[in-house]
Amino acid sequence: MAQASEFRRGWPVVLASAVGIALGLSPIPFYEIGLIAPELAREFHWGVGTIMAGVFFMMCGSLIASPAVGFLADRFGARRVALTSIVCFSVCVACFSAQTGNLPLYYLNWFLMALTGAGTLPITWTRTINESFDRQKGLALGLALAGTGVSGFLLKPATGAVVAAHGWRAAFLFLGALPLLIALPLTVLCFRPIAGPAPGVASPELKSRDGRSFREAVRDWRFWLIGLGILPVAFAISGPIANLESILKGHGVEHTIIMRDAPLLGLAVVAARIVGGWLVDRVWAPAVAFVLFTLAAAASWCLVNAPPTSGYVLFGILGVGLAAGLEFDVMSFLTARYFGPRAYGGIYGTMYAFFGLGSGIAPLVYGRAFDASRSFTGIVTLGAAAMLAGGLLLLLLGPYRYRPNRLSEGPARPVADAITRMEA
Repeated sequence: MAQASEFRRGWPVVLASAVGIALGLSPIPFYEIGLIAPELAREFHWGVGTIMAGVFFMMCGSLIASPAVGFLADRFGARRVALTSIVCFSVCVACFSAQTGNLPLYYLNWFLMALTGAGTLPITWTRTINESFDRQKGLALGLALAGTGVSGFLLKPATGAVVAAHGWRAAFLFLGALPLLIALPLTVLCFRPIAGPAPGVASPELKSRDGRSFREAVRDWRFWLIGLGILPVAFAISGPIANLESILKGHGVEHTIIMRDAPLLGLAVVAARIVGGWLVDRVWAPAVAFVLFTLAAAASWCLVNAPPTSGYVLFGILGVGLAAGLEFDVMSFLTARYFGPRAYGGIYGTMYAFFGLGSGIAPLVYGRAFDASRSFTGIVTLGAAAMLAGGLLLLLLGPYRYRPNRLSEGPARPVADAITRMEA
């Protein structure tokens, strides 16, 4: 079958992408800085807020670099961009080990890490997956993007063990070495698009450079609708994730429940990326997004408004994790289906700025709201409403412009045909 042929031929691309994303700019700084921050505070007498402000400078670098990375990937190929960026990212992470307490240099390191390491963001990896997969594009994207959840699940305890045994400087060297030792060789060996469609399947999307140019895309209302739909969702997800333990504690949840259930967030992210990717191959992606974002909005509301019992807490954590796992899948999938492969890198890279803005300002806004009211209830409830609004906006997108190959076989065909008739 055509679908099986795609994965038989394309699994090296998915593997390299998953590892590249897992050991890149998207997960490592967010998951690991919380473990190292107390050590920096102890040695340099910095406040934790001062240390965490580095994330803001990383966001600024990402907003500048992500559109440029997309354009470079379109012009020179995603593989070249990824290889160069892996090396730069590794060096910048390792440079944190040389910190002497100079705060401006500390912030500059965050900015340069994002500026030169933006090629390890999903922009480059998803571009090649979109070139290599047609009928199972969503599942391939989900498997690759699940790397962020796996990274958080595995690297947190590993980094904690290095800090405990050898100190924070060794931990930064450890984290800087991983992309060079694991992601770089896999990218060299495996990260190449499939050369042509599966045997017996003439897939225009895989064979041609059809699609919208960047200029045509930004003039299309769908581009702005996707961006404006993703921005409030990113804001509503990143705020609770960054403050999850504090939100639960402030709502009166017992410490034992928090410690038991909070780590399940990462597993929910992994599950959502795989299941969500499978679903968008079979059902109109905006409908999938709306249903799961609505579920996540209800889960966010439960975190601060429902009784602080184990059942509600677990529902809240898993719901937020589902939304966090779906947002990247949806953004990359919609970019491919509405604008085609021609300028995917530049379009997705620019659209990533909407996500970066929403996720970057959320921890600061949530923190300020708590400082003003001594409670997260108001801002989390507002975020839940924002997530619901973002899902509603995506429902206005209409039919895909660049559909899967109509000649492909497989279980997705009847559902996809039914959706097509409904849209018509």
